[in-house]
Amino acid sequence: MTAPGQRTSAPAPAPATGGRHAFLVASGILLSRIAGLVRQRVFAHYFGQSDAGDAFNAAFKIPNFLQNLFGEGVLSASFIPVYSGLLARGEEAEARRVAGVVGSLLALVTSVLVLAGVMLTPVLVDAIAPGFDGAKRDLTIDIVRVLFPGTGLLVLSAWCLGILNSHRRFFVSYTAPVLWSVAMIAAMVVLGGRRDEAGLAIALAWASIAGALLQFAVQVPLVLRLTGGVRPSFDLASTGARTVVRNFVPVFVGRGVVQISSYVDSILASFLPSGAVTALANAQTLYTLPVSLFGMAVSASELPAMSSVVGEKDEVAARLRSRLDAGLRRIAFFIVPSAMGFIALGDVIAAALFQTGRFGQGDAIWVWGILAGSSVGLLASTLGRLYASTYYALHDTRTPLRYAVIRVLLTTSLGYLCSIPLPLALGIDPKWGVAGLSASAGIAGWIEFLLLRRTLHGRIGAVGMPGLYLASLWGGAALAAALAWSVKLTAGHGLSPIPLAAVVLGPYGVCYFGVTSLLGVHESRALVAKFVARVTRRG
Repeated sequence: MTAPGQRTSAPAPAPATGGRHAFLVASGILLSRIAGLVRQRVFAHYFGQSDAGDAFNAAFKIPNFLQNLFGEGVLSASFIPVYSGLLARGEEAEARRVAGVVGSLLALVTSVLVLAGVMLTPVLVDAIAPGFDGAKRDLTIDIVRVLFPGTGLLVLSAWCLGILNSHRRFFVSYTAPVLWSVAMIAAMVVLGGRRDEAGLAIALAWASIAGALLQFAVQVPLVLRLTGGVRPSFDLASTGARTVVRNFVPVFVGRGVVQISSYVDSILASFLPSGAVTALANAQTLYTLPVSLFGMAVSASELPAMSSVVGEKDEVAARLRSRLDAGLRRIAFFIVPSAMGFIALGDVIAAALFQTGRFGQGDAIWVWGILAGSSVGLLASTLGRLYASTYYALHDTRTPLRYAVIRVLLTTSLGYLCSIPLPLALGIDPKWGVAGLSASAGIAGWIEFLLLRRTLHGRIGAVGMPGLYLASLWGGAALAAALAWSVKLTAGHGLSPIPLAAVVLGPYGVCYFGVTSLLGVHESRALVAKFVARVTRRG
């Protein structure tokens, strides 16, 4: 990020194709996230922040560990750069062989691990939720054993996503998870009034498997059509397949390290008062929404494009800098107001999405505290995704791994201090330790981001956003938050959560776009101009 004296309006528009592809990814993610939010709202209605809710959320993390290890993150780093490069060079037959080998290896390895996971479930539950005991622990074990077989389907869905993304078919791959959420929503609505919480949690786990099958099945026909048919194979003779496997190992370890950070949060939360695990999961649902919509959308769309860049070293570096600069601006423009909104208006957001049934106003305040802590590192963790994608495009998977290890070590040590000893020393309710967890993870995220940024600058040259540009974004978000707070205090009394959110968040968004447009922010002016043009045409 360069000196503050630079102009805010310095043109850095994204390449046209990058912006269009990012829009497709964001649109798909938005639909899947909306379905996910509806699923979480229905979950909150039937489970609140109860022991059964804790059991399901803790149980879901265990098989989800495999999905995250072998799924989208690892494939994005190891498979997509190789596969996209082969397509860019016109080597379609080799690309098809690589896809077949990678799919076969994923199916084999995950099958073995799923079987082992089902057999070792009690040990895994004790590792991830050592604070659970009695009926709560037994329910968690039962849920994990049901969920594990669906993990393989989700991993294969991620393999489909890797192929579709490389062919620039982003929308289908990112909307497929809608079916997974729909299956779970249907199970809760149909069975919610007929079973107790424990029985409903088990039924929900079975619905998750059905949804995973639907998510995989909807992508397969397009994958087969784009590739001309993929044949299962374990032939590692091809250079491309060996490159994927070689890159897979450090990325696999790196993803494992990152997942450990998430598991540390769950382990520590299991020692906090009842409902802490579910409160953390609810906050993470909201926190990851802008990360997915903007960070993942830009990173996922840029990775195949960056991986397809060819030319001399200096030419490649220049094109990477151009794409990275544009991507960073697009991400920051949306992430900054998201972070400010979580800090200032998290109670309004949490209540609008979750306050129903057993989820009350006090629960919304609890989630708000966790959200505010998460916002500390929201910008860093989201920008870090794009930096990591640039490393992967350069076929460097080890540098992100090193810094991920540092992040996890910091998250673990700071997380323990901020979640258990600090609330005790301050004499506050222990349940607020979970907010300390999220804030400590944000601090660690900033350190990882700065390390990624410094090293990459040494390889391709300096990139980043002008200080005045960032000041404009934060200033616009702060003014918008002040306006929203005044609306909340003057016009929000007596309103139920959803109307209150409409009354408060609407002015917040309008004010942010208005202020940043007046300050000369390119992205804001472009969006406002498009909106005005559409309104004018309709009028």
